[in-house]
Amino acid sequence: MSQRQNPHPNPPPQAREGDILDTPVIDRESNGTEHDHTSLRLWLRLLTCTTMIENCVKKGLRSDFETTLPRFDLMAQLERNPQGLTMGDLSQRMMVSGGNITGITDQLEKEGLVERLKLQGDRRVYHVRLTTKGKESFKSMARVHEEWIIDWMSDLTMDEQHLLYSMLGKLKKSLQEKGCES
Repeated sequence: MSQRQNPHPNPPPQAREGDILDTPVIDRESNGTEHDHTSLRLWLRLLTCTTMIENCVKKGLRSDFETTLPRFDLMAQLERNPQGLTMGDLSQRMMVSGGNITGITDQLEKEGLVERLKLQGDRRVYHVRLTTKGKESFKSMARVHEEWIIDWMSDLTMDEQHLLYSMLGKLKKSLQEKGCES
């Protein structure tokens, strides 16, 4: 089953047939068949939906804000922790290497979006936090990001969204109990 993916969350109204919007995208769900176990097909569908949403977020961040998902994610972590986080904390929360965190932080610091503060008592450790400019920039991105997600989920009724959320919560709890946490 081939899925089509919108390459930009808000396509221009002048898009015409044959534009990139009509290019079929091969997804992970296409690896399954109707003969596969329902659980396998469900997993592939979840993976496909997650990948499609992530790709749309990446494209939207790039085109609307000239930024990347890792930069957005790092800023989101800092927005949730206004006192700041150490580079190690950021690395753990984002599940990426310290080198990746350093590179992203360096870029954001050059742009005046984050600042590094030495941790009192340990000159080797820095806290990173959003600057005023960074808070304003992230707030703007987060508002638009939320609008994208709401739009992409809008074909599901509120009741369907609540039901799906609840069912995925049950699945998540079961996976945690089976030791599948990251």
